[in-house]
Amino acid sequence: MLCSINGAAAEDGTRINIEVQLRDYGNMDRRSLFYWSREFAGGLDRGSDYSQLANVIVINIVNFEAVHVDDFHTVFHLWEDTHKDCLLTDALEIHFIDVKKFNALPEKDIKNDSLHRWLTFFDQNISDDLLKELMDMDAAIYKANEKMAFLANDKEVLRLYNMREMAQIDYNSGMKKAKDEGKIEGKIEGKIERNIEIARNMVADGEPIEKIIKYTGLTKENIENLEI
Repeated sequence: MLCSINGAAAEDGTRINIEVQLRDYGNMDRRSLFYWSREFAGGLDRGSDYSQLANVIVINIVNFEAVHVDDFHTVFHLWEDTHKDCLLTDALEIHFIDVKKFNALPEKDIKNDSLHRWLTFFDQNISDDLLKELMDMDAAIYKANEKMAFLANDKEVLRLYNMREMAQIDYNSGMKKAKDEGKIEGKIEGKIERNIEIARNMVADGEPIEKIIKYTGLTKENIENLEI
């Protein structure tokens, strides 16, 4: 599933693009750059100059390893290769938040770390007691939970949610079917290859073609065209 929130803006004018990606479809690095470039270029009106372009932050919340480091939260900027303290521009900032790595942490610091609080809040298996604790700690989480409760009673939101769930189920079913068919095709191809190898050996031993057809299921034309 891909959920996208585009065009949100911070108080200083920085534009924020948030992407939630639960499955690894590949090319997440290039996808992130595409999101950033689209948001960055879209911020320039006709007749404006480059100084009017706002900084853009892309936040990727993923449920797979997109960045091969141990940290669940990684941040990328445009630094000079040999002078690591030299930043070309602060216009680009890309975050990856790996939910799977966060959930694997032995301890979460929800009291002192707001990111820990939010990721804990997003856990669908959160207990009622922990949810209440988070809402007491963080007014923003309290408001978010209230908004989610309100949306849960909206028929149109429920309809769209159900459509998304059905689409996900259909996708999973389609992938399983394709995988199963691939296994069947693989078995068939393997059997054909074995029969061809048997036929080659029988031809080399001078066995009559009728016998080879009987034991391998190959046609006379297949056998005559074998490369021995």
